[in-house]
Amino acid sequence: MENFEYHTPTRLIFGKGIIDRLPEVMRPIGNKVLLAYGGGSIKRLGLYDKVKELLKNFEIHELGGIEPNPKYNPSVLDGQRICKEKQIDVILSVGGGSVLDCCKAIAAAARYDGDPWDLISYKVKAEDALPIVDVMTLAATGSEYDCGGVISRTETNDKIGYVDPLLYPVCSLLDPAYTETVNAKHTAAGVADAINHAMEQFFVNPSNSVADGFCETLIKTLMKFGPVALDHPDDYEARAEIMLACTFGCNGLLNLGAGMSGWPMHGIEHALSAYYDITHGEGLAIITPRWMRHILNDRTLERFVKFGV
Repeated sequence: MENFEYHTPTRLIFGKGIIDRLPEVMRPIGNKVLLAYGGGSIKRLGLYDKVKELLKNFEIHELGGIEPNPKYNPSVLDGQRICKEKQIDVILSVGGGSVLDCCKAIAAAARYDGDPWDLISYKVKAEDALPIVDVMTLAATGSEYDCGGVISRTETNDKIGYVDPLLYPVCSLLDPAYTETVNAKHTAAGVADAINHAMEQFFVNPSNSVADGFCETLIKTLMKFGPVALDHPDDYEARAEIMLACTFGCNGLLNLGAGMSGWPMHGIEHALSAYYDITHGEGLAIITPRWMRHILNDRTLERFVKFGV
């Protein structure tokens, strides 16, 4: 068993109708809010109007159009500018993991006077960051319960995982019902992403029974309920099982006391999608079986046998 230190400060609020608790969550943090979202799904869901109504007594400034594989330019730069100009108190991310990843970079950039790429590329360590609250509409990345995000810089074909303990969300509101309208392609990609998160932390050395058990439970849960959600998109229980499993993917729980993962499949996929801008979970689904074949040898055989069982 390896030594470890574990701390996850994010508050989770999970279940049907929990969006109504948003004002009570936001009120102690601040009044000036940057509302960040993606391509418009939250408007089709009615979630945009719901959030605006719930926060009618707050000062809201908006940053929309955040893309999958969120872009440094324009989204992070625009977010930094708005936060500084409007003296934002708190960032509210409404959408999937890409929106939240972008908001994490913005949170650090808002408290930095230089080029945000200095932070993302680890040239400079952030000294402070704005607080973040999120409302998730997609189960995949686990960004709602960790301190990292992935940012793409198109002009240089860079895609970097930016991790800093300052970037844990203050609170994540997770209603599985908001994921029921996610199409089959992105549902499957999200499940593949989350399975891979567990696999990256399972294929390590040394390992232990507790960490293995966490990984195995998440993978089996996703294998069981992923197909159910594809066949019955409005099955709340299947969506809830998937969302909860995804949430624990990257917050350290799956790796307690085990050897550190180099996250090789993610590293390869980041390079792939930096050039081709493909959906992250799809990229991992392409790479994972090839990577497994590549590392299969006498030394790794025991782990493969346990994984197969």
